Amino acid sequence: MESKLSIKLGIVIIIISSILFLSLFAIPFLKIQTAYKIGIASVAFIVAEVLFWIGGFLVGKELFIKYKKYLNPKNWFNKKNE
Repeated sequence: MESKLSIKLGIVIIIISSILFLSLFAIPFLKIQTAYKIGIASVAFIVAEVLFWIGGFLVGKELFIKYKKYLNPKNWFNKKNE
């Protein structure tokens, strides 16, 4: 029971991390000073990275490797070998 809960929590944390990484593309278009943009982007990147690794720890090694490969842009358009 605890294992399923930690896996679900880890997946949610990884998804939040991915959303933070994607938000980095929107930060340059904010109407704020450049110094604030740099600060926000830096904090978002660091928090996203930390959350990604915490989520990976919670889901476990095998599932983490699977999601890491799935989230890698290099693998998005590769055909799967059957």
